[in-house]
Amino acid sequence: MSLRQAHDILAVRTRGQGLTDITQDVAAFVRGSGITTGLLTLFIQHTSASLTIQENADPDVLADLNDFFRRIVHEDPSLYRHTMEGPDDMPAHIRSALTNVQVSIPVLTGVMVLGTWQGLYVFEHRARPHDRRVVLHLSGS
Repeated sequence: MSLRQAHDILAVRTRGQGLTDITQDVAAFVRGSGITTGLLTLFIQHTSASLTIQENADPDVLADLNDFFRRIVHEDPSLYRHTMEGPDDMPAHIRSALTNVQVSIPVLTGVMVLGTWQGLYVFEHRARPHDRRVVLHLSGS
């Protein structure tokens, strides 16, 4: 068997601060790749948003996560030197540094091997909606 690769860039429009579910879009990419066994890597091309694998059953989990990050990283411009892009920008960079910009997921029998209650999310750390890019790369056979 030879190693095959597939790649794409997923465009994601966020609604502002919070988590946007991208699980189904990524699953469609995996299905369309024709690769049945391999490793999927996702990478977000931004410094004020991140990626996370999180519970997809109870929306309160996502709300609690967002609230938690608001509590630990304050949007107070007096705390930061970098303020030229608004009061939410430097806190967004900090939140991104505390989370992930890349995740890897095994693929078996043509599907991502996520747990029963796991979903893939873009975690937007800015207050207003943004267009985000997530690079998808799948290697396998």
